[in-house]
Amino acid sequence: MSMPVLTLTSDIGLRDFLVGAVKGQILQTNDAFQLIDISHEIVPFNYAQTAYVVKHAIKHFPPDTFHLVLTNLFHQKPEYLLVARLGDQYLGMADNGLITMIADGMPDEVIAIPLDKQQIRNTIYCTKVLAQAFTDLLSGRPLSKLGDPNFPIQAKNPLRPLLSSNYIEGQIIYIDRFENVIVNITKEEFEAQRKGRRFKIIFKRDQEIDRISESYADANEGSEIALFNSAGHLEIAINKGNAAGLFGLQGFTEKSASQSQFMQSRLYYQTIRVIFE
Repeated sequence: MSMPVLTLTSDIGLRDFLVGAVKGQILQTNDAFQLIDISHEIVPFNYAQTAYVVKHAIKHFPPDTFHLVLTNLFHQKPEYLLVARLGDQYLGMADNGLITMIADGMPDEVIAIPLDKQQIRNTIYCTKVLAQAFTDLLSGRPLSKLGDPNFPIQAKNPLRPLLSSNYIEGQIIYIDRFENVIVNITKEEFEAQRKGRRFKIIFKRDQEIDRISESYADANEGSEIALFNSAGHLEIAINKGNAAGLFGLQGFTEKSASQSQFMQSRLYYQTIRVIFE
């Protein structure tokens, strides 16, 4: 029998002991788990980036893989933790609305596990609780028996592009290590709005791209390029260059959309508009 797989995603980073301690706690609970890192470099408190990374990673794992998501674990003092099923994948995380962003709505099943108020509810304790829940699932216990299946979980709407008859406007949800810019516009959404028309991808007010390429090699070195990446999302890049740094593009934040005029002005550098002609 193959070892059960457990992935980890967090905004913890890799500079201190905590990721190692999390892995140690999981193995103390069940040393049969095969641990795989998805990412520990999520921008802190960034829901849209977490949802993008987790959603497009977990679909490639074998059935009955477990996924521990520790992003924004303490958005408030945790009273419960969630374990959810999306198809044949299981996820454990805080009750912070992230699960509905990953699932594009409500998951297939979700339960809330109450935390012991006598315990210090830190990252290690939360890891222990979720690792035990995953172990119980492995032993054959049904998800509905591990906690409260009727708990009213928090929900956050997935970040959606703005659609109009003549344009689609998306937000930058991720900037990778090469400073390629990923936008929350999928190929399906793009084609549905395009309807066979010509288009211009406009960013930073005056930069334009008018064609979709298949790969980075379709552009000359140093030239900007637009393509749909392996997750099916629109990506703006520079062949052997740094698009985000060169154009001053930034990842979208909820604060920019809801706070001061200064923060609102940053939206010019956090959004991409496609105009259809």
